[in-house]
Amino acid sequence: MRPFSVEPDAAGMLDAGDGQQIYWDASGAGRPVLCVHGGPGGGGGSFGRSGFDPAKFRVVVFDQRGCGRSTPSVADPAVSLEHQTTERLIADMEKLRVHLGVENWLLYGGSWGATLALAYAQRHPDRVSGIILVAAFTSSPDEIDWLYRGVRRLLPAQWEAFRAGGPDPDGDLLAGYSQLLASPDRAVRLQAARDWCSWEDAVISHEWVGGRTGQFSAGTDEELITLARLCAHYYRHHAWLEDDQLLRDIHLLHGIPAVLIHGRADLSAPLRKAWQLAQAWPDAELVVIDAGHTGSPSMGTAVLEAIARFEDR
Repeated sequence: MRPFSVEPDAAGMLDAGDGQQIYWDASGAGRPVLCVHGGPGGGGGSFGRSGFDPAKFRVVVFDQRGCGRSTPSVADPAVSLEHQTTERLIADMEKLRVHLGVENWLLYGGSWGATLALAYAQRHPDRVSGIILVAAFTSSPDEIDWLYRGVRRLLPAQWEAFRAGGPDPDGDLLAGYSQLLASPDRAVRLQAARDWCSWEDAVISHEWVGGRTGQFSAGTDEELITLARLCAHYYRHHAWLEDDQLLRDIHLLHGIPAVLIHGRADLSAPLRKAWQLAQAWPDAELVVIDAGHTGSPSMGTAVLEAIARFEDR
């Protein structure tokens, strides 16, 4: 199996309300698929499209509100985060489904995209025909505490630099970075975004399989600010989910087939949460491979194999 080279054959902007315009595009023909990107704030780009045979799947990619090609961009500090909540992201996905005339679709999500895919599926299980999650992250307090505090045990120097970048090193780091990333001074926003992404990069590059240097810092200045501002915003509020809500309510997905693909070397989203989801979800299969959070050749193969299982369902 190999990735497919596919370009969108349709695209548009969805009026989601709250002054938000959501970018989407679609390609291929066949079973509908919605690709749910990570971040928050990472943007859809071409996420997921290359894994699906265009003769068998109709793949929809979208940029979550405030990022990517959606407007307005939260890189602008004048853009309020008042309407940035998980509940509104779920509503955006459902409006997009109705707009495109899709009865139900296969969800494909990675990292933060797994949080959003699970939250949407638990709200609208009748609209979901299957789920593929890669490097699943559910935005629970323990996962967020690990990523922005706990893993400092492995990276003490890098974490001290991250901590020192906040306005109050002894206070709430995520709240402090949120404050800096909304500053009217672009230099302040950009420095905070670089400090944030440097920490994320440090965690990724420390993985013993597939660790990549500069993964988060590779974007434009505006993309870094967007990513950091939305990450800090959503994670300081634990994505507006109750503690372990997505694991607690996994029974709502009874009968929906799923494949969870996870790297045993993932430091950003350790394997434990994906394992817990699979234990509580009889319809889900957990595939554990040698990979970190950003993937590896074996993860790419596992993703293609998972997709193939849904071709004829």
